[in-house]
Parts: sequence; C-alpha cells; structure tokens
Amino acid sequence: MNIIDELKWRGAVNQQTDEQGLYDLVGKQSISVYCGVDPTGDSMHVGHLIPFMILKRFQLAGHHPYMLIGGGTGSIGDPSGRKTERVLQTMDKVQHNVECLTAQLTRLFGGEENITFVNNYDWLSKLSLLDFLRDYGKVFNINKMLAKEVVASRLETGISFTEFTYQILQSIDFKHLHDTYGVQLQIGGADQWGNITAGIDMIHSMEGADVPVYGLTIPLMLKADGTKFGKSAGGAVWLDPKKTSPYEFYQFWFNQDDRDVVKYLKYFTFLSHEEIDALAEEVAQHPEKREAQRRLAEEVTRFVHGEEGLAEAQRVTQALFSGNVQELSGAEIEGAFRNTKGETLAMVPMNIVEALVEGGVEKSKRQAREDVQNGAIRINGEKITDIEAQVSAHPNTDGKYVIVRKGKRNYFLLKVAQAQ
Repeated sequence: MNIIDELKWRGAVNQQTDEQGLYDLVGKQSISVYCGVDPTGDSMHVGHLIPFMILKRFQLAGHHPYMLIGGGTGSIGDPSGRKTERVLQTMDKVQHNVECLTAQLTRLFGGEENITFVNNYDWLSKLSLLDFLRDYGKVFNINKMLAKEVVASRLETGISFTEFTYQILQSIDFKHLHDTYGVQLQIGGADQWGNITAGIDMIHSMEGADVPVYGLTIPLMLKADGTKFGKSAGGAVWLDPKKTSPYEFYQFWFNQDDRDVVKYLKYFTFLSHEEIDALAEEVAQHPEKREAQRRLAEEVTRFVHGEEGLAEAQRVTQALFSGNVQELSGAEIEGAFRNTKGETLAMVPMNIVEALVEGGVEKSKRQAREDVQNGAIRINGEKITDIEAQVSAHPNTDGKYVIVRKGKRNYFLLKVAQAQ
C-alpha cells in the first residue's frame, strides 16, 4: 500500500501541496522526509507525537527520516498558535533542551542509525545579516508573508520583526536540507502550513518551479467533546518519565473516551487494519470491557517507554486496583500519586484518627473513627480497624509518604513534614 493511502486511512492527512505528485513519488522510490521541533522545553509531550508518528510511519515504509532540532529557530521563537511574544531562552538553556529532545527522539526512532539528526543552529548561526537580506530577503514578498494565517492572526496584537522572520528561517531550513541531503518532503502540524508552503515557494523561486519538493500537514487533533487533545487533569502529558510517570502515561491513554479510542488506535499505534477493525467492533459490542483502551495504552506506552516502562505501568495499575501497594517503590509511588489529594502530616508515627483528619482524608474525628472501625481504611496497603493504631510512612519512601485508601478506589497521599 502507498504510504499516503495508509495515512489517509488513519486520518492523518490534513493538507498536501501537490497530492498527486507526492503520491506518485513515494509510490516509486524511497525519499528523505523531515519534521522539526524547537527546543522550547527539555521534554516533548503527547501533542508532539502527532507529527512524529507520521515521520515514524514513513521510516517503517522504507523512507529516510530527518529530525530537525531547532537550536537556531528555537532561540528566537515561533509565532504559531500564540497571541504574545515568546520569552527568549538563554543559549545554554536552548542547548540543554536540544540534548534532551535528541535523546527522547533517538529512543522513539530506534537509535541514531535509523534517523539523521540535524540542528539548524549549525547553518543559521553562520548566516550574516547581509547574506540573509541579499540571498533570502529578496525572495520573500511582504504582502504574501502578511497574508499567512500565522502572521495575520497576530497583526492586531502586534508581532516583532524577530518572530515575523521565522517563516524565512524555516524556509532556509527546508532549502538547506534539500540541497545538502536531498530532502523532498516536510511534515508538520496544521499550524505549520504557512511556514511549509513558504519554504516550497522559496525553493521553487530560487531553483525552478519543477523542483519536486512537497509539504504535508496533520489535522488538528480534537477530542470528541471538542477540546484539544493532549491534556490530563494534571496538565500536559510529558514523554519524560520524570515529569509524567509510565503509570500516569498509561492511564492517560486508558481513560480515553469510547468515541475517540478507535481514532487514536489508528493514529498512535502501528496495529494493522484488521486488528483495529476488531477492536472497533469490541468497542461497539462490549464498551464496558475497555479492551480498545487497554490495547491503546499498552501500545503507546511501549512505544514511548519500552517494555520496562509498560511493565512498570501495569504493575502499578494492578497494585492500585487490588490495594496491594506494599511492594511499590518510592519512585513508583511518587509517579502514581503525583496528583492525588492529601495534606501534610506534622510527624509520624501518629494516631490513625488524627492522621486521617490532619491529612484531609476525613472531615471529622467522628467520621474517621467510624470508617476505621468499619474496615474502610487501608494504610500503606494494610487494612486498619483499630482506632488506637499508629500511622507510619510507607517503608519504601524514606519516611516521606503515607498511602491511604478509603473505600475501594479513593486514594490519598499524605506527605510527612521533613525535619530541617
């Protein structure tokens, strides 16, 4: 199957600059294709996976992926999707972020031997102002630049010359990669259409209208309720396990709406048509089993965090479901309960009734005593029915945390004040 047909079936194509030309090209030969990311942070989030999944599919179809880290463009800021100017980062911070993102992307693409990394700082930093104006500025028409949605949306609030020139810099990237590596296709999110077409126009203007270069954008990912994909109750869902634990990552995918899960299976997994069709039928016939959500969570967690990360997520999930949290490590506890309710205890050991009230689990000592005596309270996985019992920290947390379970599903993580 032609890779474009595959992408369309998966709902992953928004716009193409020359649909038939690109279709014919990828159908007859392997090409080089690139996608870029600016190092605005030291980790990507699940929203960044959207274009990278497409780049990965091109890789699996026999094409060569180029990953551009915007060490140059990231130092000035992209106006896309924002109404205010980006706060500039120090170059040391930009370099730190470049290194972090490179490590993440290397894992996703299976090692540096399978993908070529480039940093646009390497060529943009060597470009003098006069060269920029003579060689590239003359090619761009201000009227066309102002008409680009990414710029037009900022005209009322204002846009600096720095961010206004971003589309020229991104165009230089495409030309550099085309001239140096033979890259013929740029992939980006829907908000990058203006920047991508600007690069193609520049290449055609400087090298000829028949030069085969193409652009492809991915649809804006929205949930069935109309809200933007990629957020959880705790905020952004990061690919860095220190920011979003494998358990939290797994749960994000497992908790997707029935109306969205098949779309996400098509987009974020590498399951076959037949497997996804079978899971779609399972959603229709037995939605309560959440089999499609479980498979989605497994596949994406494995892709991002590997077998070890998936095993950790499943282990923590099972422990929380059963209540047997005794064997969880300190790191697993911190990751699993990062956004769980719970107040700070002044000290431990502490009487269980006092701890439940001070920790915000119960509103009154009377209710605390009643729930303890009724067997509704577990401390660090152990059921406690004695109202005179003493609460201590979970043994694997270095005295930092107490895990409280009230009823079957209500967990609280109580922090223990540490001596200064």
